[in-house]
Amino acid sequence: MSVATPPIALSLPPQPPARQPDGPMLLTGIRWQTYEALLADIGESHIRLTFDRGKLEIMVHSFGHDVTAEWIGNLVEILAEEGNIPHLNAGSTTFQREDLERGLEPDKCFYFANESRVRGRKKIDLTSDPPPDLAIEVDVTSSSLNRMGIYAALKVPEVWRWRDGTLTVYRLQADGTYAIVQASPLFPTIPLAGLAEFVKQVNEVDQLTLKRAFRTWVRQQSA
Repeated sequence: MSVATPPIALSLPPQPPARQPDGPMLLTGIRWQTYEALLADIGESHIRLTFDRGKLEIMVHSFGHDVTAEWIGNLVEILAEEGNIPHLNAGSTTFQREDLERGLEPDKCFYFANESRVRGRKKIDLTSDPPPDLAIEVDVTSSSLNRMGIYAALKVPEVWRWRDGTLTVYRLQADGTYAIVQASPLFPTIPLAGLAEFVKQVNEVDQLTLKRAFRTWVRQQSA
């Protein structure tokens, strides 16, 4: 009489938690040369690399994140046009300093006061060129690194941070830290609460209609 063989119990390793679309991956003990090689290999993509003294964060942005970032960039363009302010939209350029072992890509960034100094440049060297006058951060999922600390080390004068429906403006202080301000010195007549409402509406109204409404609103604030 044959005896049934009992089933073999397999011990499977636990599965890693699923990462969210905007969830960051953090690596430690990474050399600067490795960071630069990855930047060269990745090129123009939706992958964002943040480096802070041996720590490398890799993040893939979602559709919703990029729509919001691009829209805030559109609003800044309109503000500059309506204010007759010369500017340069530098997109999500990688800014880095090997001597500081720090580097990142803003979601969007702009030159204003320093526009003429970087006009026509093919590459920015922060040891001799100025950083952008404004950087924009859209926080869908929080970074595992201190990106504001990196911005401060790179001496970016102003950072706009969009998180949970709120727009916060940070200005770099003389002591090298950021302070929250109630209005952007770049656009002092523009109420942040009103600007935030136009950011929120990008998910509700088509952008052509919103651009027209925003221009009208900006002119009213400046009248």
